[in-house]
Amino acid sequence: MMIKSATFVKGVIGTDEIFEKGIPQIVFIGRSNVGKSSVINSLANQKSLVRVSSTPGRTQEINIFLINKSFYLVDVPGYGFAKVPPEVWHRIQKMIDWFLFTSNYKFKKVVLIVDAFVGPTVADKEMFKCLEEAKHDIVIVANKIDKIKKSEYEEKIQKIKNTFSKYKIIPYSAEKKIGVGELVGELLRP
Repeated sequence: MMIKSATFVKGVIGTDEIFEKGIPQIVFIGRSNVGKSSVINSLANQKSLVRVSSTPGRTQEINIFLINKSFYLVDVPGYGFAKVPPEVWHRIQKMIDWFLFTSNYKFKKVVLIVDAFVGPTVADKEMFKCLEEAKHDIVIVANKIDKIKKSEYEEKIQKIKNTFSKYKIIPYSAEKKIGVGELVGELLRP
């Protein structure tokens, strides 16, 4: 199966009936500028479905996309550093915590995107621990593998595997479309 259609539905900042319609939701979370938007665009095979920015903190809402008219991809703002005023940053972080950990919404999967070049950061490990404690079905995407030198690739991927040992890890490059088929297969699996 493949992604045949993808449309932006809406951005939300709190409780919304869209989350209660029984349509499966796949959530994308990661640090600011880890490439969440680029990953979603590459999955949908669209360059501008999700707005991409090099400015950390650009996504400030929970953005919902209807895929194949059967499930939602949910783009959550990034955690960690953002080029926004402190009160905006705190509001965003509070929204992320509410949505993922206290809202009681059920997700089909949560895709945690880490930067394969940088490796898992303290913030990534903390988010992973919280997702695990909340018993979410987690898939790890190691994005930006195209930025790694061939001589360092195995070492960097092994570090990610060691950090998230019990979970599916998909080496990925949104830019070069590496890992797209494997991730789509993982997300569309019943």
